[in-house]
Amino acid sequence: MTPAERLDGRVVVVTGGGRGIGRAVCAEFLQAGASVVAGSRKAGSDLSDLPADPDRMCAVDVDLATPDGPSLLVDTAARRFGGVDILVNNVGGFPDGRPRFGGFRSVSDDEWMRTVEFNLLTAVRGTRAVLPLMLEQSSGSIVNVSSVNARLPAPNVVDYAAAKAALNSLSKSLSAEFADRGIRVNTVSPGPVRTPLWTDPGGLAEQAAEAMDLTDGEVAMQAMADGIGGIPLGRFARPREVARLVRFLAGPAAGYITGSEVVIDGGLLRSV
Repeated sequence: MTPAERLDGRVVVVTGGGRGIGRAVCAEFLQAGASVVAGSRKAGSDLSDLPADPDRMCAVDVDLATPDGPSLLVDTAARRFGGVDILVNNVGGFPDGRPRFGGFRSVSDDEWMRTVEFNLLTAVRGTRAVLPLMLEQSSGSIVNVSSVNARLPAPNVVDYAAAKAALNSLSKSLSAEFADRGIRVNTVSPGPVRTPLWTDPGGLAEQAAEAMDLTDGEVAMQAMADGIGGIPLGRFARPREVARLVRFLAGPAAGYITGSEVVIDGGLLRSV
């Protein structure tokens, strides 16, 4: 990492920081010299083995889908480190951990509401909490972690895709409103990423294998990567690859980038 990429003295808040992309984001910012406040339901145990100076890492066990969850992280960062320079709205996914293999008609009102709250309102609340601090210092960077499904909707992700499309729209609105106040807002949209959400027992890989009438989750993941309309690079992304992009967009090297969506999907999306 070059000196220009260092983030010494910066304070970063990461939602959904306990696993997968979020955990990799925490590690990436810590390596860059930043102080990190990370939240998830089991952040304390999930991040306990992350190599970090304890004076620069704070893990908060919190339910981010509650109205006060995201603001608790921001308040913790302000109290412990004196402010917030970067917010990564990373938490998201299916609250119940299951795609909608039954299609649109299988999704209840309650499931719609929980998906929208988990993928959109967590970012709304985190941003609302952090803006007073960033406006006071006339600087800040917000990175929203979306998904290629915002542009690649499908029946088995109908509510998730709609919520991520709304998150993309929110990012554009925020970037336009606060650019002249020194606050940049960008979006990272990953394709499939090799995380515990996919690889854990009972995770999306096993669910996909069952839906595809295959016997092994690894085979199902490779079939999705290689299949017709699959991923040209032939594999899922690694969490650290996404985390490096998040760190770049949040840092000074991307100082003239705001209102952008950067897709990291191995070539999955082919639209112009």
